[in-house]
Amino acid sequence: MNAGAVTESQRVWDPLVRVFHWSLVTCVLLNLFVIDDDEALHQWLGYAASAWVGVRVLWGFVGPRHARFADFFPTPARLARHVRALLRGEPEHHWGHNPLGGLMVLGLMAMVLCLGLTGWMQTTDTFWGVNWVEELHEGLADWLLPMVGLHAAAAWVMGRIERTRLVKAMVTGTKERY
Repeated sequence: MNAGAVTESQRVWDPLVRVFHWSLVTCVLLNLFVIDDDEALHQWLGYAASAWVGVRVLWGFVGPRHARFADFFPTPARLARHVRALLRGEPEHHWGHNPLGGLMVLGLMAMVLCLGLTGWMQTTDTFWGVNWVEELHEGLADWLLPMVGLHAAAAWVMGRIERTRLVKAMVTGTKERY
């Protein structure tokens, strides 16, 4: 059999999940380039990113199967089983997020919400000019890009290990195994 031939495929990521993902990518990338040039745009991109995370959190409870947190919530047992299988060289197959991917999704969403909160706090009378809020916001921003890089690299590596086309699935909605 051809090593690149698709052996199975399944519709996994619904349109809302994909639009959320790529909208969040866009907000983060644009903020990377506009932070020093346009503070108002930076703020609106942060609010948009936070709003998208809010929509995604709601969708995590009412959306289709693979969008729901219950499908991929990274419990200690799920994480341990997944990591043991990887270490044995027998990776588990997950049509939705695997437990490590679920951990990353939740971590990234929490970070974006914390960035939005600390950014908004800096615009209020109570926290205007408060050093720890600005430092926390900047520290979170400094960690966001490495986490995004890790997320992208992990999607590529895990796609190879699990023999799935993860990046393509986030574009098309269909996850393919080969």
